[in-house]
Amino acid sequence: MSLHRARWVVGAGVCAALHVCKLPPALPLLQAELGISLLQAGFLLSFVQLAGMSLGLVVGLMADRWGLRRSLLWGLVLLGVASVLGAWAHSVWALLGLRAVEGLGFLLVTMPAPALIRRLVPVQRMSAMLGWWGTFMPLGAMLALLLGPWWMGLMGWQGLWLALGVLTLGVVLRLWLLLPADVGVEAGKEASKDQTDAADWWLRLCQTLTQAGPWLVAACFAVYSCQWMAVIGFLPTIYLQAGYSTDSTALLTALVAGSNMLGNVASGWLLGRGVAARRVLWMGYGAMGLGTVGAFSGVLGGLQLEMELVGRFVSVVLFSAVGGVVPGTLYTLAVRVAPNERTISTTVGWMQQWSALGQFSGAPLVAATAAYMGGWQWTWCVTAVCASIGLMLAWRLGQRGQA
Repeated sequence: MSLHRARWVVGAGVCAALHVCKLPPALPLLQAELGISLLQAGFLLSFVQLAGMSLGLVVGLMADRWGLRRSLLWGLVLLGVASVLGAWAHSVWALLGLRAVEGLGFLLVTMPAPALIRRLVPVQRMSAMLGWWGTFMPLGAMLALLLGPWWMGLMGWQGLWLALGVLTLGVVLRLWLLLPADVGVEAGKEASKDQTDAADWWLRLCQTLTQAGPWLVAACFAVYSCQWMAVIGFLPTIYLQAGYSTDSTALLTALVAGSNMLGNVASGWLLGRGVAARRVLWMGYGAMGLGTVGAFSGVLGGLQLEMELVGRFVSVVLFSAVGGVVPGTLYTLAVRVAPNERTISTTVGWMQQWSALGQFSGAPLVAATAAYMGGWQWTWCVTAVCASIGLMLAWRLGQRGQA
């Protein structure tokens, strides 16, 4: 029964990811119906990260005190209601505001979920289930990119927003009935025992932010998420502009997003066999940098058209699949670099906040580069800079003996 409950918690994460990733396949329709510019589309992609960018650390500090179950359920409620309301949005400003609300819901779901899974499953199954939790984002992206265009072909983008809102509220009901009500209460009691006075949260905050390790892993996550969300977010638009059909675009983009799960699973396998974390990170960032050069720079332009297209697709799959080792490794490192046991959730919250910052900035940067240069051929420069910074940060973690 505990494993069944934990699987539903993973399902809640996938549901939250669906809301983040429903926008990329809808961008062409939104641009046509609402007259959204390329730069506005970039902000629509990234605005869902506004809450995580500003509140990740706060939620990391307070999730246990609020109650894990309560946070998860209210996050899903916010996602569902905002999505339903979004179906009646008639301007980019309304969509931006609702995306910000969805971002808060996403944060409330994803921050307490790993701790809730640890509470629900036996110790011997915890690593495997947390490994599955690590796939929630690429799995949600794959489903949204694969099924979203098909659903929009039947019901329009408004129908997709409405359907996901109803689905999410249904998941809320299921988890409300399935998860024991005392999970949140027990979490609150445990947090209260730890917080013997009102200043304890400030102590944990200072312990976290005065150490270099949490800053390094947070910056590593930022330069990863900046690249991944920007590339995945604009792939449907790029493929449609290149003349691919809607069905082909959906399938190709879903395969790229789904391949990221391979890296997430592989990171645990590699670390478990003694490969140094810095080497795993170097592999991931290196593949991301080379992948985007192959996909967007025109370096394959001398090949026959069919071979060039295959080469570009293989490059972007390399970017996503091998790059997937980065987040899995960073979640492991966050536990290592936390100053003590009581600051692990705070360190993860800080890392999530920087991840959101990366996702928030990546899409507008890539969109602005494409708009200024008149095409996507120089967007690889943005991702190459991020990959280079990631390589240097991983080296620094290794120098400190933390990777």
